[in-house]
Amino acid sequence: MGPSDWRPFIYGGVSACVAEFGTFPIDTTKTRLQIQGGRCDAGQVITRKYNGMLHAMLKISHEEGIRALYFGIKPAVLRQATYGTIKFGIYYSLKQMLVQNQGEEHLGINIFCAVTAGVVSSAMANPTDVLKVRLQSGRKDFKEKSLLQAFVSIYRQEGIQGLWRGVLPTAQRAGVIVGVELPIYDMCKHYFIKMNILPDSASNHFLSSFISSLGGAVASTPLDVVRTRLMNQRKLKPSPAHINGTAVCTSRVYTSALDCMVQTVKFEGPLALYKGFIPTWLRLGPWNIIFFVTFEQLKKLY
Repeated sequence: MGPSDWRPFIYGGVSACVAEFGTFPIDTTKTRLQIQGGRCDAGQVITRKYNGMLHAMLKISHEEGIRALYFGIKPAVLRQATYGTIKFGIYYSLKQMLVQNQGEEHLGINIFCAVTAGVVSSAMANPTDVLKVRLQSGRKDFKEKSLLQAFVSIYRQEGIQGLWRGVLPTAQRAGVIVGVELPIYDMCKHYFIKMNILPDSASNHFLSSFISSLGGAVASTPLDVVRTRLMNQRKLKPSPAHINGTAVCTSRVYTSALDCMVQTVKFEGPLALYKGFIPTWLRLGPWNIIFFVTFEQLKKLY
C-alpha cells in the first residue's frame, strides 16, 4: 500500500462495521451500566437496575425484548463507516508516510499517528455517537424516528451543540484508546514475527488484538464513563413558553468533562470511573479480534 492508497480507508471502514455489529449488545450493556448512578436531565439520580454485564443483558432482553440490545445499531454502523474509515485510513497512511522501511516499527511514530487519527475521526463522527448513546440508554425519544429525523430533532431542540455534546472527552478517549491499541497491536504482531513465536497469520492477529484490547480498556474506561454521561444529558435551547410568568429552560447537570468526572468521584467514589469496565474489555477484545482479522484478510486480497 502506498502513501496515497485508498485501501486502508475502505478496509478499515468495512472491518469496523463488521466488528461493531458483532459486539453491539455488549456495548449496550456497558452504556446502561455507565449511566446508572449518574444524573438525568432533571438532576435526579438514575436508579441502579443492573448488577453487572450479564444481569443487564438478561434484564434488558426480558423487559424490553432482544431488539433493545440493538437499539442504536444504525447510528453505530454509520459511526463506524465514518469514524472507522477515517481513523484507520489516517493511521496507516500517516505511518507509511513517516516510516521509511515498512518492517521497522517506531513506537513514538505509531503513537503520534494513532492519537492524531483517533482525535480527528472521533470529532467528525460525534453526532452519530450522541444518537447511539441516547438510543442505548433506553430513551424513548427517537425509537420511532428515522436516523435523519433523530438528528434533526436533536438539532432543533438543542442546537448544533447538541450534536457535538461530549466531543471533548470523546476526542480525548479516542486519542487515548487508539493511541494505546493500535501501537500495541502493531508492536505485538511484529514482535511475534521477529522472534519466530507466531507467523503473520490469524493466530498472531488474534493474540495481538486481544492484548491491545486490554490496554485500551484500562486506559479509556474513565473517559468513556464521562463521555457517556455527557452525551446522555440534554440541554434544550431556551423556550419562549412560560409557566406562571417564568421562562421554561432546562439546565445541565454536568457543565464540562472535568465537572462530570469530579461529581462522579464525589458522589459515587473513584471506582465509579470504571463502571462498565468488564463489558468494555469483553467488547474491545472481540471487537479488535474481529476487526484486525477481517482487516488483515482484506489486505491479502491485493
